[in-house]
Amino acid sequence: MGDRYILYSAVGSGGVAVEAALTLIGAPFDLVEAPTFDFDDPAAGDKVLAANPLRQVPALVTPAGGTLTESAAILIWLAEQHPQARLAPAAGEPARGAFLRWMAFVASAIYAHYWLKDDPSRLVGDPALYPDVDARIQDRISHCWAVMEAGTSSRSHGGRYVLGDELSVLDLYIAVVSRFRPRRQRFYTAAPRLGEVARRVDADPRLAAFWPERYPFVEGWDRL
Repeated sequence: MGDRYILYSAVGSGGVAVEAALTLIGAPFDLVEAPTFDFDDPAAGDKVLAANPLRQVPALVTPAGGTLTESAAILIWLAEQHPQARLAPAAGEPARGAFLRWMAFVASAIYAHYWLKDDPSRLVGDPALYPDVDARIQDRISHCWAVMEAGTSSRSHGGRYVLGDELSVLDLYIAVVSRFRPRRQRFYTAAPRLGEVARRVDADPRLAAFWPERYPFVEGWDRL
């Protein structure tokens, strides 16, 4: 398989966090663009079926030929495989438990809502109810960001990132997922300190060329 990863991802998707991690690690990878949410071209997302039968990105094929899915799992695994990049607390370090807790929290309490939010018809039969479903999910997402804000505020000890002064894949994950609707302005209100962290990730000079390509700062991207 060589020494390259294969990553199934899409512009503006949760896979961008994995792309950012690979960029910081400096690991070579081939990108397969698979926009599963493109309603104008529904077949585009079928590319990812080779790696993920749920037809979801991200999916990562390792140089050894193994496959990982689920963004949190991929990010944790990459940080473990490339410890020299220092993108996660190592096993046994004091912050390791908090790191695993909040990686799982973002995945289950926040990111998981988008499966329904992006297409309410998956679970709700009456289209007249879609706006209410959307509003309730946005409220829940904002509440969960506030819970995370409260739960991590003492952990950082005033550090620049969620767990301290070193950027981790948790910070990358937050920076990307917080761009999803209800977008950054509401996120900043619900979780102001996490908002500061996300802005630092946005401004990281190592990702200056990356963001415009994979999650552009277009007009209004951070609005409600």
